[in-house]
Amino acid sequence: MGINFALPSCVLAPYIKRYWAIENSLASGETCVQRIIPTGMSELMLYFTPRPQVLNNPKHLTDNAALYGHQNDWYDIGYTGSLSVFSIVFQPHGLMQFFRFPLNEIYNHNVPLRHLIGQAGRDLEEKMGETTTFEQKLNIIEDFFISSLSRYYIDFEYRRIAGVIELIQQRRGNISIEAMASKACLSRRQFERVFTEQIGATPKQYLKTIRFQNAIYQKQLHKELNMTELSYESGYYDQSHFISEFKSMCGQTPRQFFAENEACSDFFDT
Repeated sequence: MGINFALPSCVLAPYIKRYWAIENSLASGETCVQRIIPTGMSELMLYFTPRPQVLNNPKHLTDNAALYGHQNDWYDIGYTGSLSVFSIVFQPHGLMQFFRFPLNEIYNHNVPLRHLIGQAGRDLEEKMGETTTFEQKLNIIEDFFISSLSRYYIDFEYRRIAGVIELIQQRRGNISIEAMASKACLSRRQFERVFTEQIGATPKQYLKTIRFQNAIYQKQLHKELNMTELSYESGYYDQSHFISEFKSMCGQTPRQFFAENEACSDFFDT
């Protein structure tokens, strides 16, 4: 399997976290299954081979180029044959700088890129599909998003939410909605509306996702932690709450998850 990662250019780094791509071919009759869990970030996925199938969830992959919003649960995808995919992972508050619509509209959904930007989306997909290397795709996508960024200005609401996201990251998701609203200089009601539109999830649900990601990150940093220690280090008020919330996010208890998967947080890992 060929996997490539790259960081965005300086001008895009405030809005895009990373790029990654996979090129893989399976043996005849072999199937690869991957569990998709909440990360706290949105992604634009471009498939250049037939897209995977969703195996155990009503969710479905609608197009080979689609924007995936925040999610609050898990699902499995499976593919056979060849897989070629390029992904743009956005900063938690970065997506609004490129796609101007309330992001809660794609919560737990994916939407075809062509539905968002029309012919420009089709042209991007075609141009990316004509390339043969990761570097070529990277150059095309960087040019696309730099030109897209120039069409918008960084508004005041973006700056508010950027400060809140920084606070959430610092506190590892263990912060009250009141403290977040205070940081944004908004009433709780105003803050919840602005946050939900700019991020794509309610503050309460988003904090739940970040606590889940923090649990994975703490295990990544400290592999020796048992489940009781991990729940404490992750900021859960008791172990039963930790297990229940963790399982709702990935379909497995923490013990099961870490027995089958290497601890690697998409949100906190650079």
